[in-house]
Amino acid sequence: MTDEIKAQGGGAANTAKLVVAILIVLAGVVGYYLLANQAAWLRWLPVVGGIVLAAVVIAWSQYGTDLRQFMHDARVELRKIVWPSRQETGMTTVVVFVFVLAAGLFFWGLDLVLAWATRALTGQGG
Repeated sequence: MTDEIKAQGGGAANTAKLVVAILIVLAGVVGYYLLANQAAWLRWLPVVGGIVLAAVVIAWSQYGTDLRQFMHDARVELRKIVWPSRQETGMTTVVVFVFVLAAGLFFWGLDLVLAWATRALTGQGG
């Protein structure tokens, strides 16, 4: 990612595009309810169409440009990751399982001791 800070000057045009995209999605939802007597697939057409058209409108705004830049930067960062080998992953998995087993046995034993102490002090329990 870049270290420079960008000024978020959305501008009136980008705000208008965002509002238009929201209105397009809402029109698709309204279309869904207006087609109440139609088949289900036909009712969903305006919703899907509204979402697709809204995505196109957003893609041509500064928000879409920022999203594309973010996705590009994320891909660059993913290429920098050094993934563990299969053997390292297997050994880490074994260590985690052994630790979970040891912790489970410890807490099981602690529970038995505390239950015994509670029964001895209160005289209750089986």
